[in-house]
Amino acid sequence: MINIQKITTDTCWIGASDRRLAKFENIFPLSGGVSYNSYIIADEKTAVLDTADVTIAEQYVENLAAALKGRSLDYLIILHMEPDHCSQIARVASLYPGLTLVGNVKTFQMLGNFFPELSGLPRITVKEGDTLSLGAHTIKFTMAPMVHWPEVMLAYDMLTGALFTADAFGTFGSLDGSIFADQCDFEARYLNEARRYYANIVGKYGVQVQNVLKKLKTLDVRFICPLHGPVWREDLDWFIDKYQKWSTQTPEDDGIVVIYGSLYGHTASAAETAAAMIAEKSGKQVRVYDASKTDASELIGEIWRVKKVVIFSPTYNNGVYLPIANLLHDLAALDVKNRIFAIGQNGSWAPTAAKGMTEILGTLKNCTVLENVVTIKSALHEADLPMLEAFAQAVAEA
Repeated sequence: MINIQKITTDTCWIGASDRRLAKFENIFPLSGGVSYNSYIIADEKTAVLDTADVTIAEQYVENLAAALKGRSLDYLIILHMEPDHCSQIARVASLYPGLTLVGNVKTFQMLGNFFPELSGLPRITVKEGDTLSLGAHTIKFTMAPMVHWPEVMLAYDMLTGALFTADAFGTFGSLDGSIFADQCDFEARYLNEARRYYANIVGKYGVQVQNVLKKLKTLDVRFICPLHGPVWREDLDWFIDKYQKWSTQTPEDDGIVVIYGSLYGHTASAAETAAAMIAEKSGKQVRVYDASKTDASELIGEIWRVKKVVIFSPTYNNGVYLPIANLLHDLAALDVKNRIFAIGQNGSWAPTAAKGMTEILGTLKNCTVLENVVTIKSALHEADLPMLEAFAQAVAEA
């Protein structure tokens, strides 16, 4: 069934949504699916910007043919060579012989890795600031290395102000009817997923994202067209400001997150009691998560949102409980910065979790680990409450 949506007079979205995919990159859970966006500009010359994932291939090819209306395809512009966007390059090339591929030097290096059989296709190699004329439309290219692969580039349509952003400004979640962010409650439907997407997929490369944001200030951007999630045509500054905060790891609000691991419920009890005390003493919104039940990618997204993070772990194999240890290793791998951490531990005979947590958190740049550490022996008792009160007060005042 054909599903094409118009962005401007001769620019259309020709992507599709996959509502069946369980995990993005076979890692990140997708409760709401994901969209794979591809775009076509039909001018004197026709150009497609990226293809799509193999899971929606049939829908994509059908949309492309319908959008071309019997015309040939002149250019396939490759902004990103990740397989969820490049999987249909060879198929499109076979359906539209004579097309020319457009990419940068690194694009074509990766193209050779994925599709060596396409080595003979005509190609145009572009670099920063180069342009491609389609007729009335002129496409200007901006390099965006490591946002979040080394070959990534952005394409700006100088006629319409449409900026095709590859994986930048993307979000998890399928599209519901309309492709536009202003035709849905984006904050309710997508904001947490956009943050989770950024933090886990792009988050490590904040400096590179900052470099791209500086380049965007020189352009009159009227549309943001990412490869995942809604297209932006209103309130662009609001979403760009989110990227400004996320890429500098500036907390969005003053809420506090409490994360715990617990084998039998005793560490959970201590964390829940601490959360109640922290909420009372700070007057801030506190959210509590069980690391064994909540996927690490969601916890990462929440840590990106707030300034203060409280983590409780039982001692396990003389170290940190595995779900908490995995989360901490993710924090280090994503180069988390600018946060305040407070930690609590539990252990029946030799509590050592705090030591392991402190060692990992201590490697994070511009992060503080509060000296006030809660230590529970087996279970929380009334005698422990003054210690927990002092801990909560330290968190509130930090």
